[in-house]
Amino acid sequence: MQPAELCEDPRAMLAASAREFYRRGWMLGTAGNLSARLPDDSFWITASGRPKDLLTETDFVRVDDEGRVLEAAAMRKPSAETAIHRVIYRHFAEARWIFHVHSVEANLCGHFARDGALRLPPLEMLKGLGVPDAEPEVDLPVFPNLVDVAAIAVRMDAEFARHRPRVPGALIHRHGLTAWGPDAHAARHHLELLEYCFRYLVQARSLALGD
Repeated sequence: MQPAELCEDPRAMLAASAREFYRRGWMLGTAGNLSARLPDDSFWITASGRPKDLLTETDFVRVDDEGRVLEAAAMRKPSAETAIHRVIYRHFAEARWIFHVHSVEANLCGHFARDGALRLPPLEMLKGLGVPDAEPEVDLPVFPNLVDVAAIAVRMDAEFARHRPRVPGALIHRHGLTAWGPDAHAARHHLELLEYCFRYLVQARSLALGD
């Protein structure tokens, strides 16, 4: 049985989430995108080029799992990063909501990555991301930022087919963080915890700490 939340129109919650992330400085201008998957595996995603603090229900486009537009208002076009959402939904059955934001700390932490991975700090916060170990060694996948977003999605598709990340997130270098979850609250929770890890890493580097 699908959660009741997914049987309802998720656009109001998506718009509210965008306003919150805008206030945090994570979705300034028209940056970032959000989506929610429906029971038929189509999903609502933010329309391209819309300011995230002013979204209404008309600023979302419903697409199928192949990216074809099913519903759109006023000739809206789906986000250019729809292909990335499609890859995540295809590989992670538990992913029903996806949030992609552009924070300063996420972009700084991309520079700390090695061989396509960012080692997350072994903090208590990782338990909220499904890692219960003491002193865990957890790598977040990091992908290069390419002009052709579809090419980023191809690389994600190949990596997720080869290796399932331990945490529900991925970073695009000099671009931003994507996190997902089974509902809006879980996706936001995962996003917040990863952003906390990024802030920790940036500050630890500035203080020349070992972690």
